[in-house]
Amino acid sequence: MIRRFFRGAFIVWVVLRYGLDELVLSGFDNPLLALLRRIVSVGRDLRAPRGQRLREALERLGPIFVKFGQVLSTRRDLMPPDIAEELAHLQERVPPFPSAVAVATIEKAFGKPLQQIFTQFEQTPVASASIAQVHFATLHDGREVAVKVLRPGMQPVIEKDLGLMRLMAGWVERLSVDGKRLKPRQVVAEFDKYLHDELDLVREASNAAQLRRNMQDLDLVLIPEMHWDWCRNDVLVMERMRGVPISQVERLRAAGVDIPRVAREGVTIFFTQVFRDGFFHADMHPGNIQVSLEPATFGRLISLDFGIVGTLTPTDKEYLAQNFTAFFRRDYKRVAELHVESGWAPPHTRIDELEAAIRAVCEPYFDRPLKDISLGMVLMRLFQTSRRFQVEIQPQLVLLQKTLLNIEGLGRELDPDLDLWSTAKPFLEKWMLEQVGPQRLWQQLKAEAPLYAKLLPALPRLLHDYLQQRPTDLRREVQELVQEQRRTNRLLQGIIYGGVGFVLGLLAMQLYVRVSLW
Repeated sequence: MIRRFFRGAFIVWVVLRYGLDELVLSGFDNPLLALLRRIVSVGRDLRAPRGQRLREALERLGPIFVKFGQVLSTRRDLMPPDIAEELAHLQERVPPFPSAVAVATIEKAFGKPLQQIFTQFEQTPVASASIAQVHFATLHDGREVAVKVLRPGMQPVIEKDLGLMRLMAGWVERLSVDGKRLKPRQVVAEFDKYLHDELDLVREASNAAQLRRNMQDLDLVLIPEMHWDWCRNDVLVMERMRGVPISQVERLRAAGVDIPRVAREGVTIFFTQVFRDGFFHADMHPGNIQVSLEPATFGRLISLDFGIVGTLTPTDKEYLAQNFTAFFRRDYKRVAELHVESGWAPPHTRIDELEAAIRAVCEPYFDRPLKDISLGMVLMRLFQTSRRFQVEIQPQLVLLQKTLLNIEGLGRELDPDLDLWSTAKPFLEKWMLEQVGPQRLWQQLKAEAPLYAKLLPALPRLLHDYLQQRPTDLRREVQELVQEQRRTNRLLQGIIYGGVGFVLGLLAMQLYVRVSLW
C-alpha cells in the first residue's frame, strides 16, 4: 500500500510537471472547467505541443508506460493524428539489468548451473528493452544461440501500473467529452493483453515456429529456430542469427546488397503473411529486421522478436481485399457498403453519406502516381473517417494498418521508387480468384468430403428411423399442411374472383359512360 501510494504520488507529480491535466481539461466544453484549465496553467511553461508533452511524460514514468505509449500509437483510429505521430517516436532507452541476475534467472528456470547448459555465455547483453534482454551463448553440442531473459520482478510492477492505468482510464471515460469515443478502458485492456503475451516467452517461441513453418517455401526470409528443450516462460533459447540491421543502408550497399530488391522482397513477405496465411509479424520495425551477409544466405532478410503477431480471419481478408480493389477502381459506394456489410458500421448508416466522406478522403490520392500512394495511409484515413459514423474498427485491422505503415516507410526509405500497389495487386487478385473461382469450390468439397462420406450411407437408415418413430407427428403435420394449402387456395380464388369482378366492373362503367355520351 505504501509503495502504491508513493507510485501514485509520483504519477501525479509527472502529470502536473508536463501539463497533462491541462491536456485532459481541454477536452471539456464546460465553461467552468475551461476556466479551471486556464487557472492551473498559470506559472507553468506549457508551450510544447501536447503530443510531445505526453511522450515525455510517459518516458519519465518508466518502461511500462513507454510500452503503453507504443501500443497507444498503433490506435490511430482512436488517437488524434498529432498525438499518434508523436507517440510513434517513443524509443525504449532502458539500461540492461545486471548479468548476475540474468544468470540466476536462467539457472532457476532450468534447475541446473549455467555451465551445464552452455559452454560459453557472454555476460554483456547485445540488446536490452523494457521486457527482456538478450545474451549470446553456445550450447554443449556447439550450436550458437541467443538467450532472451525476462526482466526480474516484472509481473508485480506490471500489475501495479496496469491497475493505475485502469483507474485513470475510468476517470477519462467518465469525465472527458471524447472519453467514450476514445475508449480508454478498452485500449488499456488491449495493452494488458499485448503485455502479458510478451511476458510469456513460450508463446513468442510458438509464434516464431509458426512463421518459420509458413515462410520456409519462399526462400526470402530467415526466422530463427527455437530450441524447445531450452524454452521456458521467462527464458527463450533460439538460433543465433548473423546479420546487419536493415537501417544501416550504407554498410549493406558497400557489401554489395541489392537494396531495391530487399525492399521489394520485404513487401512480398508481408503480403504473403497477410493474404495467404492470415498470420503476420506485427512488430516489423527496423530494429527487428536484419539482412544476412553470410555466403549461403546473402541478401536475405532476417526477422526477429515475435512477441506481437496479428491474425486475420477469411472475413477480415475479404474486407481488406475488396476495400483495396474498390479503392483503386474509385468505387467509393462499394467501400461504404463493405463497412456496413461487415457489421462495423451501424445498419442505419446512410450509404450515400458514408460514400461522400470516403470520396473526400480517397480522391486526392488519385492525383499522384500509383507508386506514391500509401496503402497504410489510405487505411488509416478510412478508419479516421469512419469514426464519425460510429464504425467499430477491429483491433487486428488496426494492428495490420500500423504494420503496413512501418513496412511502407521502411520500403520507401530503402527504395524511393517502390510501387507498393504493383506488389500488392497480384496477392489481392489471386486471393479474390481463390474465393470465387472453381478452385475454392473444389477446396470446400474436399474439406466437406469426410462428412459427406459418413453421412450419405446413413441417410436411408436415419430416414427409416424418423418415419418409424414419428408417424403421429407426421400425420398431424401432413394434415396441417393440407389445411394450410386449402386456405391458400381459397385465398387465391378470392383474389382471382375479386380481380375478375373489378375488371368487369370497369368494363361495365366504361360501356355505361360511352353509351351515355353517345
